[in-house]
Amino acid sequence: MARPRLNSSDSHTDDLPKPKLNKELLKKALQIFSYLKPYRGKFIIGMVFLVLSSLTMLTFPALLGAMIDAAQDKQTYPWLPASVLYIGGISLLILFSQSVMSFFRIRLFVEIAEKAVANVRRDSYLKLITLPIDFFANRRVGELNSRLSSDLSQIQDTLTTTLAEIIRQGISLVLGVLLLIIVSPKLALMNLCILPILVVTAIFFGRFIRNLSRQTQDQLADSNSIVQETLLGITNVKAFVNEYYEAQRYSKKLDNVVRLAVKGATYRGIFASFIIFCIFGAVIAVIWYGASLVSVGEITVGDLTTYILYSMFVAGSMGSFPELYANIQRALGASERVIEILHETTEEIQVTEEDKTIKKSIIGKLTFKNIEFAYPSRADIKILKDISFTAEAGQKIAIVGPSGAGKSTIASLILQFYKPVNGEILYDDVPSSSFSLTDIRNQVAIVPQDVLLFGGTIRENINYGKLDAGAESIIEAAKRANAHDFIMGFPDGYDTVVGERGVKLSGGQRQRIAIARALLKDPAILILDEATSSLDSESERLVQEALEELMKNRTSIIIAHRLSTIKNADSILVIEHGQVADFGNHIELISKGSGLYHHLFTLQTAQKIER
Repeated sequence: MARPRLNSSDSHTDDLPKPKLNKELLKKALQIFSYLKPYRGKFIIGMVFLVLSSLTMLTFPALLGAMIDAAQDKQTYPWLPASVLYIGGISLLILFSQSVMSFFRIRLFVEIAEKAVANVRRDSYLKLITLPIDFFANRRVGELNSRLSSDLSQIQDTLTTTLAEIIRQGISLVLGVLLLIIVSPKLALMNLCILPILVVTAIFFGRFIRNLSRQTQDQLADSNSIVQETLLGITNVKAFVNEYYEAQRYSKKLDNVVRLAVKGATYRGIFASFIIFCIFGAVIAVIWYGASLVSVGEITVGDLTTYILYSMFVAGSMGSFPELYANIQRALGASERVIEILHETTEEIQVTEEDKTIKKSIIGKLTFKNIEFAYPSRADIKILKDISFTAEAGQKIAIVGPSGAGKSTIASLILQFYKPVNGEILYDDVPSSSFSLTDIRNQVAIVPQDVLLFGGTIRENINYGKLDAGAESIIEAAKRANAHDFIMGFPDGYDTVVGERGVKLSGGQRQRIAIARALLKDPAILILDEATSSLDSESERLVQEALEELMKNRTSIIIAHRLSTIKNADSILVIEHGQVADFGNHIELISKGSGLYHHLFTLQTAQKIER
């Protein structure tokens, strides 16, 4: 049984394919570095500390070699006295200086990275919440959340650690190789002969092992998606008694994960054994050849010690580069995905504290004039075709029709979530283009069928309709919405936490909270999108009473499924196949004796009698 794979919001950027480096990718990704500009002074100071700490670190092998020679009364460097005490003192002084510089380097880079990434997070979040609704219709929440969490965490790690490590290891590698040649050209030549073998083997095995790791991650992601979808649909699993089937399905995926993991471990073991053999073989060869050079007097014991220590520096630097390169690839990919969001076109809206201030008032008249509409993602399918109607200020206009006829699309157009392909929407006989988006949305409210409450308190959710409202206004709105009594029935009253998406409240309670929120907003135009269609009879009665209170003295657009709730509407707009099939009040439409409205009303009445 094939099932669609769910997009898990906790997927990490490590699981994503690493993009190949190219000029275009670098150009996009490096735009993230523009966020470092405000801190360029500190960044330069941090870079100075980084370079100095890297250079001072490279002095230790030379000083330790000189110390060993000094213990044998030999002077390694003309400018350095052959005194163990003197060299030891200099070494401790340099070590202390290196520690201080490392502290300031780490402190500065972390501060810069934290502040820069915080600014990227702010800008990305602000960009997301100001993007048009169509953007979210084509994206998954898990994907967007991943960009704000794991992608930016990857960028943060790069700015904090990876960038500094690349520079530090680069300095250690280049200067280390030069110092190896200076200390002993013969030993350096022998080491460099082994190097190509190690590099070629590492590249070949590295690619093969990364491919196996990616396959393992994919299989693990599949197994996690099984767990996620099974737990989300646990009632279906139990209702169909499919616990054994789901357990077997999960077990098979885990077997694949184990098989690939063991295969990967086998090749990693072979690779690690080969590398260990080569590295320790090289160490043995260096010491063996170096000892022979010491025996003939070409180098001192101190020089050999210095050479071995520099070899370790160089080997460590070379060993760190594959992981650092992989981190850079991941960071570039993450940067590209974040930049894509930052370059998206937002709505024509300025996000400021003045957004809640209405500059151009709407009394309530609403006109649709020859509206045609198709969703941007399905431009070839017309949802609305030549829709025209007028709602006078204070009127109740009901919109009815079968599912998919375009009723909710009309609500989205009133809120200016989308722009019509053709035609014009007017508020108080003024084209919508003459109003700012914030002015329109500040004066239009919607009570949807599925109410989404935020995870805070009841007070905060009602207050969302008018952020500066006082406690008395909130209570008054709740009373008018038939919500005050059930709210006070909770031990914490208005401070009761509603849970994620309002799960701790019933459907009717959530609806009344939404109505209280709309009452607090006091809109000129109200949209009720099948607000009572999923409620039981008692809840519907309470909600309907609250809706009657909400609709007083304001233009109301009622999208209805239950036709019995719209008998008193001033006019009823019947939509079929995206077109106006009929228009009139309840009595006029019923008296025709035919038509879609008459058919739907007769059908619902018959079903009610049967029940």
